[in-house]
Amino acid sequence: MIDWSQITGFEWDPGNALKSIDKHGVSCDEAESVFAHNEVLILKDERHSQSEIRWHAFGDSNRNRLLSVTFTVRENLLRVISARPMNKRERKTYALDQR
Repeated sequence: MIDWSQITGFEWDPGNALKSIDKHGVSCDEAESVFAHNEVLILKDERHSQSEIRWHAFGDSNRNRLLSVTFTVRENLLRVISARPMNKRERKTYALDQR
């Protein structure tokens, strides 16, 4: 599990940051804002966790969009791998979790 009290900020690979904005229209600031909301849903990414554990965060952004943010934890930073709008299946899962 993630010890949230130890997280001090975010880290972005420049290529991933560009891909998020160019391909998906999601800025670093918007992706990071998902973690500021109480209703963020965090799930372990069992399928893609290999040398390090990956996680998915699903939640509302500061632009009121439902986003999916894939990340890992390195030292005390959330290293964002990708950020994009939620797909239909993810929106349904997120809505069910909010009940």
